[in-house]
Amino acid sequence: MGNRYLAVAFAATASLLAVATPGQAQEKLMVGSECTYFPFNYRDSDNVLKGYDIDVANEIAKRLNAKVEYVCMKFDGLLPALLAGKFDLIAASLSITEDRRQKIDFSVPYRLSIGQFVAPKAKKLQLFNADGSLNKPAFKGIRVGIQRATTYDNWFQAIVPDANVVRYEGVEAIYLDLKAGRVDAIMTNPMKTYLEFLSKPDGAGFEVVGPQITEEKYFGTGAGIGLRKDNPELLKRIDTAILDMKKDGTLDKFSKLYFPFAIYPIN
Repeated sequence: MGNRYLAVAFAATASLLAVATPGQAQEKLMVGSECTYFPFNYRDSDNVLKGYDIDVANEIAKRLNAKVEYVCMKFDGLLPALLAGKFDLIAASLSITEDRRQKIDFSVPYRLSIGQFVAPKAKKLQLFNADGSLNKPAFKGIRVGIQRATTYDNWFQAIVPDANVVRYEGVEAIYLDLKAGRVDAIMTNPMKTYLEFLSKPDGAGFEVVGPQITEEKYFGTGAGIGLRKDNPELLKRIDTAILDMKKDGTLDKFSKLYFPFAIYPIN
């Protein structure tokens, strides 16, 4: 746990109903997550790890007849730590992109992956043209907050490289700086933005700006469970579990615990 990759370690064996076959050791899966990304992976007031990602990971473990133990760390450290063998899986709303596919394997998606801008209504930002295309000149003179090492970061570097981007380690500071006026807009997950900010009193003076951004090249085909490229059998078992969860309504149940709408790929 003292390894340089591990900023914070949180070990909590999930309460699973499955029982190992008599005489056979129950499989154990180490899972890396951010643990601060409400409502996807976070600790509640009792320090219990919860959220949509955690619900999905726990259910996968249950269906695989495995115990699960979590390792919590900063988002940008998860991929290096997985590759270094610090844990077996990543369950942290990790978007499935081609760049990441070069390094690791992904399960089938269990969550949508999209981005959207949010800004104060009073600023009346025109970041998009009438036809929905990006208005790049509108980014001159404004500061945009994003989380470091995310699909949003990759999108900005490729599409608006000259924009004045402020990078944050976690999303909480992004909202604080948006409310305080230290950034003029943010780009983040519209699901999280709706639940944590826009639907609350603090979000009354703010609005989404422009359409949802879904470019597959940058945002991928959704978020999946990440694992190293050395275990095709485990990947197949995880895919089967997720597809079964989709068919039997489990993903829908988990989705509706946090949102009034589905957040997983329907088709």
